[in-house]
Amino acid sequence: MAEFTWDHLQLRSPDPESTAAWFARCLDAEIIRKPGRVDIRLAGIDIFIAPVQEGDGVAPPPLPPYQGLDHFGLTVENLDETVADLKSKGVLFTQAPHTLRPGVRGCFIRGPQNIAIEILERRAV
Repeated sequence: MAEFTWDHLQLRSPDPESTAAWFARCLDAEIIRKPGRVDIRLAGIDIFIAPVQEGDGVAPPPLPPYQGLDHFGLTVENLDETVADLKSKGVLFTQAPHTLRPGVRGCFIRGPQNIAIEILERRAV
């Protein structure tokens, strides 16, 4: 069985700056600014905040209570072995393994309540 470790969580927000500020103010998250984006680090977990814009096809937030979140990411040492193991267990893949950028390969699987889970392999380039 593969050893999984946390990589990140992702949120979607119409106002990423405001979302980051709330987490910083209320939960003492560290705001991390990168070119064209704002993310946070909370309790050792990186949380990416993807912007939502009018007409981009992202569904509005559900009324509480609701189930699920956009996705969370896990890292593994060997993506191919992990994919084979998950397929042998009948896990549904919603995105086949592919190269995201040099040194990073990933795929998406569907978990309970349709939760999207990204599995990543990161290699030094």
